[in-house]
Amino acid sequence: MEYGNIYVERIKSLCRQRDISVNKLANMSDVKQSTLDNIMRGLTKNPRVKTLHKVAIAFNMTLAEFLNFDELNNYSFEDDQD
Repeated sequence: MEYGNIYVERIKSLCRQRDISVNKLANMSDVKQSTLDNIMRGLTKNPRVKTLHKVAIAFNMTLAEFLNFDELNNYSFEDDQD
């Protein structure tokens, strides 16, 4: 999985688990709908920590909890072109 898609999959997974739409998440997190849409469509590959923190709070999680998942923890930067 590409690094930019890791956050997308995490947000999708948490939305499914909680039966929350991306639109509702934008309202709950006080993140602009366009910002969240750009993340979800992969246009924003490296979201700001502040944005991720707001999303985490909307899911009733700390930022550390939000970022603690296998795909991110096991990601290898060795193959990155950046």
